[in-house]
Amino acid sequence: MLSVTQERGVIPKLKQDVMRKMIEQGVRIDNRGLNDYRELSIRVNVVKTADGSSLVSLGNTKVMAGVKVEVGKPFEDTPDEGALIVNLEIAPTASPDVEPGPPDENAIEIARVVDRAIRHSGFLDFKSLSIVTGKHAWFLWVDIYVLNHDGNLVDASTIAAVTALMSTALPRVELDPAGNILKIDRSVRSPLKFNTDKLPLTITHVKIGNFLLVDPTREEEDLSDGVYITGIAGGDIVAIQKVTGAFTKDEVNSMISNSVNQYMKLKNTVMNAMANPQTDLKL
Repeated sequence: MLSVTQERGVIPKLKQDVMRKMIEQGVRIDNRGLNDYRELSIRVNVVKTADGSSLVSLGNTKVMAGVKVEVGKPFEDTPDEGALIVNLEIAPTASPDVEPGPPDENAIEIARVVDRAIRHSGFLDFKSLSIVTGKHAWFLWVDIYVLNHDGNLVDASTIAAVTALMSTALPRVELDPAGNILKIDRSVRSPLKFNTDKLPLTITHVKIGNFLLVDPTREEEDLSDGVYITGIAGGDIVAIQKVTGAFTKDEVNSMISNSVNQYMKLKNTVMNAMANPQTDLKL
């Protein structure tokens, strides 16, 4: 979940002590360095009924995103643009403390962070989604499903949403002279227009004692004293979210600087995965 569950009793006291002592020595309990991400795996086009989809594994955290495109009436303040709508659900089977039912406030907050990072990045050409100004435009519905929650849902969800969008293609639309839609031909498609120079990603840090760690596991989130998320596109900061805790000015500057460095490494991993996509899984 986005918020830190400060139930220290969930992690046995002995394990908490071991985790803290290891962190003080620059090593985490899974043998990563404080500044290391877990292994990232990306599969695209995994949902045959979606217009674009992706399955992302970040360590043991697994997130799936699907995109459905629909024609809608553009908003009055952006008559020549399409729209993006991001929703997220955490499956009850993803974690013991997730209850069945509609998305809770944590899921809604994650969706908002992902939406903000994509929307303000310049990654998507929203004007290219216009069909007839003021009348018809493509709406991109991005539905994110957390299948297994082992920490850092925001970064995994952002990667899943972005790579699902990168695998999305728009159907051909046939219009009459008056601009009315005659036919939507889903057998003929054109790729969604996006700018990979502005690829949006989020970098999540947690604070444990006096130390800052990236890509926290669920146990590290539970143990942490604060969570800070930075959304980056290209070299620009496009979103910031302090979830919990207090950070000094030096800590914030350190996290933002480190996020820029982490972004470049993470972007290369994502782009390499998209250049050689794994597509053998079909749901």
